[in-house]
Amino acid sequence: MTINHNYRPQAKIDYSSYLYILPAFIFYILFVLFPLGDTLITSFTQWNGIGEKKWIGLENYSKNLSNKKITSSIKHSFILIIFYSFLPIIIGLLIAGIMIRVKIQGMATYRAILFLPQILSMIVVGISWRWIYAPKGPLNSGLDFFGLENISRAWLGSFDFALPFVGLIGTWVMFGFTMILFIAGVQKIPTELYDAAKVDGAGAIAEFFNVTLPNLRGEIIVALIFTVTLALRNFDLIYITTGGGPGTSTMIPSMFIYKKAFQMNQVGSASSLGIMLTLLIFALVSLILIILREKK
Repeated sequence: MTINHNYRPQAKIDYSSYLYILPAFIFYILFVLFPLGDTLITSFTQWNGIGEKKWIGLENYSKNLSNKKITSSIKHSFILIIFYSFLPIIIGLLIAGIMIRVKIQGMATYRAILFLPQILSMIVVGISWRWIYAPKGPLNSGLDFFGLENISRAWLGSFDFALPFVGLIGTWVMFGFTMILFIAGVQKIPTELYDAAKVDGAGAIAEFFNVTLPNLRGEIIVALIFTVTLALRNFDLIYITTGGGPGTSTMIPSMFIYKKAFQMNQVGSASSLGIMLTLLIFALVSLILIILREKK
């Protein structure tokens, strides 16, 4: 009798364990995949939201891509990425780097204060900053007090300054999140790495770029994905502060989606623009993962 030494007993799969994720899976299908699929189908039709849908193929996509106002709004979204993503990440990294060198009393209190914008509703944030930027608001009053009345203006009513000043609101909202994320990441870096860097004669800058930054790769990826996604799908802050104005200087794709769907009754066109925005977000997120993924 021969014995097969390569035999391995097959483990029985307990399919009953999948029942635990079934409710979440059903929820995902009903409230994510189904609406997304319906939006995709609607994007190929001409529909006013009430009558019958008329199949028109890729016409909505071609019209949106050839619309200069829409392509300009996409450029505005990329500009907002600078304020919503890059600036908060740079500020968060700087604070994390300083935290390694300097011990500050009551840091937990400072963290809570800086993280506060993340807790507040965007509507509250938008109304507050619209008051700050108002012609007679605190910002212009402060400039007038220091004799800089020539600089003061209606910031959100300026074609040149409205978009960057809305972007600065995004920076204020997001840098608390990146700071907390990076500080948590710094705390898990082994202190032996910093000790070794000091023995090798590394200064604060060399220590930051050779120890801190490489070990925060995962946190930087999370921060980039979260902030870039928020910048591209931003709606409520623009709607509350400028409404896309003055003119179209702060118009973004989500504002066009809202206006096409609920003001112009062009639901098919709005759906195609929504699909385009979704694909753009997926493309950027994939690009971030490809560029920053850890090489094995």
